[in-house]
Amino acid sequence: MSGESHDDTDDEVGEAETQYHLEVGDDEVADAVLLPGDPERVETVTDEWDEATVVADHREYRTATGTDDGTPISVTSTGIGSPSAAIAVEELARVGADTLIRVGSCGGIQPETDIGDLVITSGAVRQEGTSAEYIRGDYPAVADHAVVAALVAAAERLDYDYHVGLTASTDSFYAGQSRDGFEGFRARGSEDDIEELVAAGVLNFEMEASALLTLANIYGLRAGAVCTVYADRTTGEFRVEGERRAVRTATLAVSLLAAMDERVEESGADAWHAGLGIDS
Repeated sequence: MSGESHDDTDDEVGEAETQYHLEVGDDEVADAVLLPGDPERVETVTDEWDEATVVADHREYRTATGTDDGTPISVTSTGIGSPSAAIAVEELARVGADTLIRVGSCGGIQPETDIGDLVITSGAVRQEGTSAEYIRGDYPAVADHAVVAALVAAAERLDYDYHVGLTASTDSFYAGQSRDGFEGFRARGSEDDIEELVAAGVLNFEMEASALLTLANIYGLRAGAVCTVYADRTTGEFRVEGERRAVRTATLAVSLLAAMDERVEESGADAWHAGLGIDS
């Protein structure tokens, strides 16, 4: 009996015209969606577009849809961490979104990742638990190659300092990222953990990218992430600087991806590659 009720609930949530958490429906979301964490950042994002309208606002999920440079685009806040970000991925996919780009902030852990720089994620260390509930631990969290290329091209055109490489996504802002907890508490092995990641060339800490990339690959979506460095973990400095750089880079990348998709269609190629070029 309980199993029957559970199945019915799943059907109702999965097949409803309006998504249970995001409260968005079909035709309210563009194919490409930017994913900040904080709902207050949605306005920061849409301020960079030509026009936008908020279409849903429920819990941590605020969604707006509009256009920029003639290209349809949406933004949905995901809240903090991979569990809520995974819900956003699930429900955006259900209403037709196929390109998802995280825009946020991060802590840089390499000497070269300075405050205000951008980190464009090519792949992520799955140091969060959400993606493990979907697939085995050795399944890679890899960004879509076209999304990475579009983000790099956008950062170049905007003349922003950027780095491309690996991100570590954690479930904890404090212990998971080797920070002191309350009254100086240090998680077991935290110093060794960050030293290992630094030695392996990981660029930054944040909390959503690996789940986003994992789910996108499982579902056949394309995804990427671009974050502005707020915390320089090599110097201990923290400063909110360049907040809009990630937003502008991701917004331009969406327009570039639209042009890249046209190139693919015109050429008859199976996927975008560098030989097709990037125009917008």
